[in-house]
Amino acid sequence: MKGINAKAALGLNLKSRMLCADNSGAKEVQLISVKGFKGRKRLIPKAGIANMITIVVKKGKPEIRKKVEKAVIVRTKKAFKRPNGLRVKFEDNAVVLVDEKGNPKGSEIKGVIAKEAGERWPKIAGIASQIV
Repeated sequence: MKGINAKAALGLNLKSRMLCADNSGAKEVQLISVKGFKGRKRLIPKAGIANMITIVVKKGKPEIRKKVEKAVIVRTKKAFKRPNGLRVKFEDNAVVLVDEKGNPKGSEIKGVIAKEAGERWPKIAGIASQIV
């Protein structure tokens, strides 16, 4: 698993609810697992910016509701530190639905995304309106 170029604070636990920032049809999603998380027994998996996660769609279009999907975290409320010392945090927690290879399912992203998510997932950066 390729790391990001920041000290990402892992601010999202299991069952965290997030907004879906793309136009794939999902509105609200819930975190159910973190891809590549290594931990010890009974340690609750946590996720941070640019991590690929498995989610279940809680609110959205009827054909996508109750489906298990893959997603990438593009915004978190928890502040994370960049190598130059700058701390970055956003107003909400947001994800973008992707397939197994990291290609986004939607064609546009509402709002800004973190630079770290754009560096790790270039296809997401390509459809983003703004990168911070």
